[in-house]
Amino acid sequence: MEHRMNASPTSFTLPGPPNAARSLRARRTGAVPGLKYRPVAPADPEKAAEIDRRLEAWAHGLDLFPAAWHGDFAGFQFGRAVVLQHPGAADLERLTVAGKLLLAENVVDSCYCEEDEGRGAARRGLGGRLIMAQSAVDPYHGIPELEEEWRQGMRADGPLRSYHFALADYAAFATPSQTDRFVHDLARLHLGYLAEAAWAETRYVPRVWEYLVMRQFNNFRPCLSIVDAVDGYELPEQLYARPEIQRVTALACNATTIVNDLYSFTKELAGDPTHLNLPQVVAANERCGLKTAYLRSVEIHNRIMDAFEEESAVLSATSPLVERYTEGLAGWVAGNHEWHATNTHRYHLPDYW
Repeated sequence: MEHRMNASPTSFTLPGPPNAARSLRARRTGAVPGLKYRPVAPADPEKAAEIDRRLEAWAHGLDLFPAAWHGDFAGFQFGRAVVLQHPGAADLERLTVAGKLLLAENVVDSCYCEEDEGRGAARRGLGGRLIMAQSAVDPYHGIPELEEEWRQGMRADGPLRSYHFALADYAAFATPSQTDRFVHDLARLHLGYLAEAAWAETRYVPRVWEYLVMRQFNNFRPCLSIVDAVDGYELPEQLYARPEIQRVTALACNATTIVNDLYSFTKELAGDPTHLNLPQVVAANERCGLKTAYLRSVEIHNRIMDAFEEESAVLSATSPLVERYTEGLAGWVAGNHEWHATNTHRYHLPDYW
């Protein structure tokens, strides 16, 4: 089979954003028509507000918002996100830690990866920044004086502090194997960040399967890998590592990542017409318009969701513990869809229906 990873960056042409008139009409809110999802109850507003209060106090206490931070804390709705994503959470403290991890991941992404003017991030040199970020959760071990220099380096930077202290709070209630699982899933995430940045730097437009491979790494997996710990139990490592469990976990993560591509589509292309997302990649590869590509992306998502639900049902019958885990995955996917579909501060759908 021909290997295309070194294909010329002019092999495909990205179609760009919807036309200006259509962009102005892109104000539709609510669920993507035809998208397969499980409806959920609205988040408890008092619980979400309390988590937001705790998260903002934690973030300001650690001085996590540097001058380069352009994130919108209130608009992101971190508290509502984790309340929706973890309906079986054991207590408010665990939900708060889930929010800390989510906030830390967004701080690192925003300050290290998003190439916006004034933010300090850039594609060049990203690997060096991300290896330091990984060390904030996967500590350096060596001679005492160099370990102290490492600790000083971790304390000197907001994104690194966010990772370090959020992981410490998570490890306080998670088991060592759950903590190690999360650390490895962050490494997967960082690998995905690097692939996306490399393609952007070389202006390479991947084939659809290549793009989805990248998104299987650059996705929400670190958030889903904590569902059992937040719910107050552990899916033992010998079960978690089984190929069939890994497969349904990946299917859940991939489905919800495509949801993000669909809901952030208009917002991303308004800011950067060359930004890679699934509809853009489908359009470039299939030589079709963005509307056709967007609807094709909905179909891809739905088939992944069908596979997740069918295979989860089979696995759930094998063990009450596995059933609890797969239901936790399903709850996260459903809650995250609700957050996307109702977060009108961040997302609007294109005028394709």
